[in-house]
Amino acid sequence: MRYPLFSLLAVSLLAGTVAGAQDAAAPPHDEAAPDAAPAAAPDAPAAAPAEGAAPVEDLSLGQPAADGPGTTYVAATHGDWEQRCVRTEDGSDPCQLYQLLNDTTGNPVAEFSVFGLAPGQQAAAGATAIVPLETLLTQELTFQIDAGAPKRYPFSWCSPIGCIARIGFTAEEVTAMKKGALAKMTIVPVVSPNDKVVLDISLIGFTAGYDAVNAANQPAAPVP
Repeated sequence: MRYPLFSLLAVSLLAGTVAGAQDAAAPPHDEAAPDAAPAAAPDAPAAAPAEGAAPVEDLSLGQPAADGPGTTYVAATHGDWEQRCVRTEDGSDPCQLYQLLNDTTGNPVAEFSVFGLAPGQQAAAGATAIVPLETLLTQELTFQIDAGAPKRYPFSWCSPIGCIARIGFTAEEVTAMKKGALAKMTIVPVVSPNDKVVLDISLIGFTAGYDAVNAANQPAAPVP
């Protein structure tokens, strides 16, 4: 057992006093005992670093994060959507409407992004869905707006971040999302092909966000 320093010191002084009393007679009353020199205070032990703590010289103080071309930033929030843009050298930052999709327990599962397309095409808007790599790709992705008829979309490719489906929405479908309250995206996991994972996509703020993204993506007017 280890004792505190002050306890060991007290025991040592007490033992020395008792031994001195046994070995030497007490001095006469009229003979003053020589003053004892004050004992030097022991040096306090240096505080030892906590076990597992990194040496001070190994600690990083961090550096400012890069914020140049190619970085993504949130330009605005519209209800449950974020207007995310990518910085470019000329300032014409392309933007899209973004929402992170969670499962019923609140865990993030997928990402969904929407952006407007140039007029005159069959698809008025494009969308990108990124789902986990463990998705059964042959079952494709199902998308439904409110109580409308669901549609299925194939996956285009997979990368280390997940599997991607590229979706085209008609003008009628964009209008339905602007008027709607909730869309649903359904995927099937590889480990449980008989089950379905249904992810809610809130449409709160979709109209304002979609219009803001389209306005941000308009080419700048030429300088006269």
